[in-house]
Amino acid sequence: MAGRSARVRRPLLAAHPARTVVLAFAAVIVLGTGLLALPVAAEDGTATGVVTALFTSTSAVCVTGLAVVDTGTYWSGFGEGVILALIQVGGFGIMTMASLLALLVSGKLRLRLQLTAQAETKSLDIGDVRRVLLGVAGTTLIVELATGAALSLRLRFGYGNSIGDAVYLGYFHAVSAFNNAGFGLHADSLTGYADDPWVTLPVAVAVILGGLGFPVLLELLRHRNRRRTTGRRNWTLHTKLTLAATVVLLVVGTVFTCLPEWTNSRTLGAYDWPEKLLNGFFHSTMTRTAGFNSLDIGAMHASTLLLTCMLMFVGGGSAGTAGGIKVTTFAVLAVAIIAEVRGEPTSSVLGRRLAPHVLRQALTVALLGVGLVMTATLALLSTTSLPFEQVLFEVVSAFATVGLSTGITADLPAAGQLILILLMFIGRLGPVTLVSSLALRERKRRYELPEERPVIG
Repeated sequence: MAGRSARVRRPLLAAHPARTVVLAFAAVIVLGTGLLALPVAAEDGTATGVVTALFTSTSAVCVTGLAVVDTGTYWSGFGEGVILALIQVGGFGIMTMASLLALLVSGKLRLRLQLTAQAETKSLDIGDVRRVLLGVAGTTLIVELATGAALSLRLRFGYGNSIGDAVYLGYFHAVSAFNNAGFGLHADSLTGYADDPWVTLPVAVAVILGGLGFPVLLELLRHRNRRRTTGRRNWTLHTKLTLAATVVLLVVGTVFTCLPEWTNSRTLGAYDWPEKLLNGFFHSTMTRTAGFNSLDIGAMHASTLLLTCMLMFVGGGSAGTAGGIKVTTFAVLAVAIIAEVRGEPTSSVLGRRLAPHVLRQALTVALLGVGLVMTATLALLSTTSLPFEQVLFEVVSAFATVGLSTGITADLPAAGQLILILLMFIGRLGPVTLVSSLALRERKRRYELPEERPVIG
């Protein structure tokens, strides 16, 4: 009976961490909604509607960046402070929670890393928890301070802002950039700095670092110190896949943004070729779920919008501030397709064979993401008469917690905004909680059914 009761309790224990993450983020969103609805949060001193406050709070906590009102003019200093705090809590929280869940999964799948009792109760070693918390906090602080300092100096000496304004603008955008939030204090985002690499490049670097994920950043720092003493550099497969896929997608995004927009007078056509490359790279970086834009998204060609949707859907690295299905999911699926085309019995990459359950998890995340995007697109089309490509772009941006928009967010009816709110919440927490739940619930089957192959294709 004791063994049976333990088996009954285990699924509940396994599902508990993911449920805790969801409830914690929901509680922060509710708190943020209440604060933003206060009259003191609005510039004109009037109470903000519940849907607007809820949308802004969800977008901030889920580090998306979509907005139904202009952040820099609608909200007061108090309101902007609340938004900044929600962005920081959301970014720090998702990195911490995702990293802890990754350790939890590691403890379940590799029992040698944990004591038997800890593996049975799915608990973490206190040293692991402390290391994750300190690592995430230290990484966040260093990157945000460095980015904020670079932006503040440029705004002070390059644009003549006062010291207070330069510091406020610099660090607001630094926090927003590292957390891949995309919230800005200018109505036109960063289009006013499209020809200034001293503004766009620090923002892009912060976005990339936040999007790589804490496990990758931590490993890069560790192996940098280890290489100084041993001369060797041995990265895990996760780090190799994340870095390789990130570089490839950044290059592809830059090239295929520049090609169709090169002569578009409303986007890249107005700049010289160095500035065109700069803005092509910046746009490619922002599609990794950051949300800032230096070009008018609504003026882009349909082909560019489609490419942007594809890049947004993939997103950034796992256990980071980026959204989407994650670059490792994309890489694993690509490897599986290549192996199937070649007729190989297993999928392997960079000298490692991928476990079957990893392929199943990647396929599950990707297909559920596609299904969610299609369902939300149909729902939005039924509530508005806006063009299909703009609606699809908005849905993918919300699901992948990107924040890029063709400018239709504020025009959506309340029902449409509620759909985007739900989509941002699911898109932010769905992949993290789904994968951890699948991994923690994994168990060995004591028997196998007869094999049979249906016709495919």
